[in-house]
This record gives sequence, structure tokens and C-alpha cells, in this order.
Amino acid sequence: MVYKAVVIGTSTGGMAALGEVLHALPRNFPLPILIVQHISSRSDGFIVRYLNELSAIRVKEADEKEQIEAGCAYISPPNYHMMLDQDSCIALSVDSKVSYARPSIDVLFETAADVLREGLIGVILTGANSDGSKGIAAIKKRGGIAIVQDPATAEAEAMPGYAIKAAQVDYVLSLKNIGAKLIEIVGV
Repeated sequence: MVYKAVVIGTSTGGMAALGEVLHALPRNFPLPILIVQHISSRSDGFIVRYLNELSAIRVKEADEKEQIEAGCAYISPPNYHMMLDQDSCIALSVDSKVSYARPSIDVLFETAADVLREGLIGVILTGANSDGSKGIAAIKKRGGIAIVQDPATAEAEAMPGYAIKAAQVDYVLSLKNIGAKLIEIVGV
């Protein structure tokens, strides 16, 4: 199978969890990574700076109509939903909150699943609500791979727990093993 992108969703405890996952990935990681981290609408971009210091791949805030590229991680800007359009470009929206969140994990996962279908890998990390459970189910329905952080290793176990209940996920892994599993799946 040829995979085309990874989507990651997280909330409470997500900054540290993302740091661990991205730190494990090599500079030559061959896929783009799109990330929704629930953050304050007044965020100053610290998460991007923090993750860039830990990661061999480039981490940046997503821009409207930006073409996604391998080896780059795109973080949804504060107070914007991030979507993937039919041309595999990023689209940003200020539509209503979904699951009490903007950005919403479900919005990203569902739009990416519609475009990339079986070429998508979805990852749900720590978080304190159910956002992402519908999106991970959409990824599985369209033939993609679903990875969920083991709730026992999550700072907040609700989000991984809801994801496991919503879909027949492929892997439930401790946080320290998720980066290695992504490398194994894409064959780096």
C-alpha cells in the first residue's frame, strides 16, 4: 500500500505527546503530517516553535491553499478548522465549532479520509473529549489505518477511549511506540 499522509489529533496533554511522536520520526519521513491540537484561540505559536526544536522534520502552522509536502508537519492555526481539499491542499475555515472545538479533529480526519481514502493513516493521542472518534471511524470506513494511543499511557484517556469504541482500530500502542509504528508502516 502506498500511503499519502498522516493525520494526528490530540487535546489535553497533546503538546508533550506530539513532541514524543515527532521526535521519533527521521528527517526523511516520506509523508506529510497534518495535526490538530486543541489550543486556545489566543495561542502565540509556541507549539510550532516547541515541536520544531524536538523534531527532525519541519513543523509549521498551516496556511490556506498550501500544498502538503512530504517530511513536513502542519499544525492547524488557532481558531481555524483545517481540512484537506480534493487537490490535497490545506483549506482553513472558521465554521462553527465541532465537538466544542475549533480546530476540530473530526473535521480534518473526515475531509482527509474523503480525499486520500486507503492512503491515509490516522492517529489519536491523549485528550479529554470525544473529538476524533467520528474521524477515526471515517478513516477506517475508507480503508485507511487507525492508530490510537493506549488510554493507560495517555494524560487524558477519554479521547483514545472514544476512538477505540468508535472504530475497529488497527493498533493501540503506548505513546513511546507510535513513532516507530509509523516508520514501520511507511517503510523508512
